[in-house]
Parts: sequence; structure tokens; C-alpha cells
Amino acid sequence: MTYYYVKVFHIIAFVSWMAMLFYLPRLFVYHAEHRENKGFCEVVKIQESKLCNFIGHPAMICTLLSGIWLLALDPSLLKGSGWLHAKISLVVILIAYHFSLYRFMIGFREDKCQKSGKFFRIYNEVPTLILILIAFLVIIKPF
Repeated sequence: MTYYYVKVFHIIAFVSWMAMLFYLPRLFVYHAEHRENKGFCEVVKIQESKLCNFIGHPAMICTLLSGIWLLALDPSLLKGSGWLHAKISLVVILIAYHFSLYRFMIGFREDKCQKSGKFFRIYNEVPTLILILIAFLVIIKPF
């Protein structure tokens, strides 16, 4: 029964993490497109920081720890489960994406990020594509 409770927690943590991965780049779009409005940018900097530090980082850590806990509860998942290895690879990419967002946030905080709103609109599609792939792997388990 513990496995199912941890799995529920894992899904909730993952959804929370994805919410941050979807929304933070959208804040960057607004930030990049309104650089000349210093008052607006100061408010967006606070939103970016709170979203990243109070939702994003904790949700990522909870997702990773609960995922490891699930594997500890059922290590047989790692045997012959190509889908799980592919999912873990995608999670590694999400972690790298997460920290790239953190670097952009620091750049905006220091008024050094010069990426355009268009860049962040496109960059915002990365977690969507990865989510689609992860959902496919977890539900279909193709290999």
C-alpha cells in the first residue's frame, strides 16, 4: 500500500514541478517584452523568484525523491524496463531545463538577460514536448 501513496505523492509533485516549468518561461516573455518598464520588471522579478524558489525547487526535489523511493520499493522496475530508462533520461533533461530557467532568472534579476520574448515563447515548448513523451512512456510502456 505504501507504494501507491508514494506514487500519488510523486504525481502531485510532478504536476507542481511542471506548473513551474510551464509558467516561469511565460513570466520571462513578459519580462523580456517590457524591459523598459522598470516598475513592472521589479514585480515580475519577485514573481519569478517566488515561483522558482517556493514551488519549482521543492517540487523538483519531491519529484526526484519520491521517484527514487518508488524504485526502492519496487526495484524490479529497473529490470528490462526500457520505458523507465527512457523516462529517467527525459527527467534528466527536465532537470537541466529547470536549472537553465534558474540561470535565466538570475540574468533577469541582474538585468543581464537579453533573450527576446520570442525566444522564451519557443523555449516554453520544451517541457510540453517532454511531458507528452513521459506520459506516452508511462501509460503505453512501449519497450
